[in-house]
Amino acid sequence: MASSNTTTGNKLSDPYTAKNVDEPDLKTKVEDLAAFVESHMFCMMTTHVPNSPLLASRCMAVAGKESNGLDLIFHANSESGKTDDLHSDCDVNLGFVTPIGEWASIAGKATIETDREEIKRYYSEGLRAWLGDLGDGVRDGGPDDPRICLIRVKTVTAQYCVTKKGIIASAIEIAKSVAQGSVPNINKIRHISEEEANQWRSKYRE
Repeated sequence: MASSNTTTGNKLSDPYTAKNVDEPDLKTKVEDLAAFVESHMFCMMTTHVPNSPLLASRCMAVAGKESNGLDLIFHANSESGKTDDLHSDCDVNLGFVTPIGEWASIAGKATIETDREEIKRYYSEGLRAWLGDLGDGVRDGGPDDPRICLIRVKTVTAQYCVTKKGIIASAIEIAKSVAQGSVPNINKIRHISEEEANQWRSKYRE
């Protein structure tokens, strides 16, 4: 629960969130989150550094989706630091953001998968650029490169914010709010709880 040293009387201390929170049905929440991820495939994956209080974030590209859009799959180099982190602590956060301020934050549990058929199922030729060809006839960045693994992220909770209005309409609304001392109602802030995630996953098992 948030706390503050500021006394606000009978006024909300966070009126922006209160005014923009949106609670549609679960189907709408998950499908809109999946559509957002589909449109903005790059995110920052945050992991916990082993034997340290530090966190590390790395840019990752979504390679696939499961559970009807709720759970995400990424390719990774099994010899990279992120896999060391995940072997120590499977908790991750995925952060998406757009130039116009839309965002999504997904807290999940990650597993590292090395099944070759699954890797080939999601393989992209673009991986060659990131892995390189080591010239040994095996580690060439291709679908049989033993360095390639999958990171599966099972969503535990998610929250995201998408716009209700276009850029111009939002700018006008913000300007009005500044002039009137109010907050704009321009976004849809949504939350998917762990209970809802499990409910969705049990309904759409793949």
